[in-house]
Amino acid sequence: MPTLRESLTYTPVELKFGTSGRRGRVRDLTQLEIHINALAELQYLGLPRAGNFYFAHDLRPSSTRFAAEEDGRGEICQAVVEAARQAGLNPINLGAIPTPALMYHATRRDSASIMVTGSHIPFDLNGYKLNTRKGELLKEHEGPIGLAVAEIRERIYSEPFAQSPFNERGMFRDGHRDLPAIDDSGRSEWIRRYVDFFGESALAGMRIALYQHSAVGRDIVLEILEKLGAEVVPCGRSDEFVAIDTEAIDDARLAQMQTLANECGPIDAFVSTDGDSDRPLMLAPDGGGKLHFFGGDLVGMVVAQFLGADAVVVPISCNDAIDRSPLAAALEPKTRIGSPFVIAGMERAAEKGRKAICGWEANGGFLLGSDIHRGGRVLTALPTRDAMLPIVAVLSAAKERGIPMLQLFEELPRRFSRSALLRNFPRETGRAIVSAISSHPTAAARLAGIFTADAGFAAIRRIDTTDGPRLIFENGEVAHFRPSGNADEFRIYAVADSQSRADEISNLGIREPDGIIRRLENEFTAR
Repeated sequence: MPTLRESLTYTPVELKFGTSGRRGRVRDLTQLEIHINALAELQYLGLPRAGNFYFAHDLRPSSTRFAAEEDGRGEICQAVVEAARQAGLNPINLGAIPTPALMYHATRRDSASIMVTGSHIPFDLNGYKLNTRKGELLKEHEGPIGLAVAEIRERIYSEPFAQSPFNERGMFRDGHRDLPAIDDSGRSEWIRRYVDFFGESALAGMRIALYQHSAVGRDIVLEILEKLGAEVVPCGRSDEFVAIDTEAIDDARLAQMQTLANECGPIDAFVSTDGDSDRPLMLAPDGGGKLHFFGGDLVGMVVAQFLGADAVVVPISCNDAIDRSPLAAALEPKTRIGSPFVIAGMERAAEKGRKAICGWEANGGFLLGSDIHRGGRVLTALPTRDAMLPIVAVLSAAKERGIPMLQLFEELPRRFSRSALLRNFPRETGRAIVSAISSHPTAAARLAGIFTADAGFAAIRRIDTTDGPRLIFENGEVAHFRPSGNADEFRIYAVADSQSRADEISNLGIREPDGIIRRLENEFTAR
């Protein structure tokens, strides 16, 4: 009798861990592969049988239905539900809500959760993120989970094909499955979190443009802002998925948002989130209505000051304005890039006795490592990326002080950053570049031939290899390179004393066909 493995009519592609969960091309995301990974992970967590398990999803078509344009793959949530049931759990559907809202609801009930999302990455990819009963998976979990997945994969692949619930395409034999009815309590609890802490008049008198696109939080963000007293002008809503990477906003996207803002009339701020609404996008208008974009690393500084943080944790990729600010006294050692590393840093801060702990990433995702007490109210810890807190905190800071949002950022040390990326750049190539620069004895000399005076670069002072080569030049400028952990993309982070120079460095990095990243590829991966 043939096994399932012997009967498959495609070549399986195994899901791998990325920076945030497991991601892959939708065409490769069979329900079989999702089921194998989710079942192994849930069993690894050792959850009590018959206990509740929560899941939610973003608005990508493949998250909840079959996508004809992706070879009929999809219904990823349905595969997660089956895995939960096989693990002896009771799956509860919280519907389309932000990733942090799911984790907040589940951890308050001592339950694990899975968010089906591709976050900000391109439309033809998707995946999911697993949270334990206490919060995000950490790096030390990945190895043991890998072993558990391998064991489950071997068992399921070896089952007789005739007895398997999967067909030769790795999809459920019975086709479409309905999801459990939506439980709306996660959504309502997320709204209460912010209204209770900030108060119903926190944003009274403010007029805010909300770029909705296809973000899963597009309606819940609107409702929260309105319940806080703001007038919200929704714009840019899309029925098709729009991949917004808050860490890499290019000129074309800025121009699009400027057009939307112009159509909204006078506003105090222009805000949005990425696809699963765990990363904020914040722009402030000047007196003439021109929008100014502020990266998540600067947004985080404003939020930390507003919350009165006594410990802040940021990755090495963040703008170094923090090193020149009053927050420098609260700054913990900088970490590698990725929320698990920031969370570990916040845990170390707690062990030192710090009381008001937070962290953030260059993409703007803000993590709360401790309860925050302010004005007799308490905002409970939430150690995962969140877009809602930074949006509301920045707006509240401007409202409380009676100043334009733009002024909050103008008061920060005058350091400017810009992130950009090359898409369709194989991660293996990016890793090879990073490895060569980090280990080659003549790397500095070879880099000097790329970062030349003709392009405006000073001499390289030093290279920080905490997480990808971060070049610090004699004039204080920074160029930092790193492959994405979630997709075939290669990023550059630029920091300079003016926005125009930071923009110039990032544009030099991604220019085709002869930009810095391509020259790095030619120099350090040539065979």
